[in-house]
Amino acid sequence: MASKFTELAIDCADPGGLARFWCSVLGYEVQYEDDEIVTIGSPAVPEGKNRPGPVPPTLTFARVPEGKTVKNRLHIDVNPTDREQDEEVRRLLDLGARHADVGQGEESWVVLVDPEGNEFCVLATRCP
Repeated sequence: MASKFTELAIDCADPGGLARFWCSVLGYEVQYEDDEIVTIGSPAVPEGKNRPGPVPPTLTFARVPEGKTVKNRLHIDVNPTDREQDEEVRRLLDLGARHADVGQGEESWVVLVDPEGNEFCVLATRCP
C-alpha cells in the first residue's frame, strides 16, 4: 500500500476568509476551526483512517505572518461538474477570485487567483 494524498496545507493571512472562499468553490464544509487554523473537507467523506478508495483531500489554512511573494510552485486545478467552464469562471469571479497572467498564453484552462493571490486553474475538458 502506498500513501494517500489526503490534505493540502495552505499558508495565509486570513484562514477563516480563505476557507469560506474554498468551501464555496468546492462544496466543502468546515471540519475544524480556531484562530490560527481552519480545515475544510468534503461532506461526503466518512470520518476515520480506514477509508477505502480515493479520498477527496482536505484543505488546511494556517495563519502565517508573511505574505505571498511569488508564483506558487504547487496549485489547485478545479473542474466544473455541472456547468461549462466560462460559467464556472464567472461564478468564481463573483466569489472573489481574479484573473491571473502567469505566462500561460492561449491554453484551454483559465488561471485565477483566490482572495489571497494563490493561483489555481479552471480546466475545460478533463473531469475526474
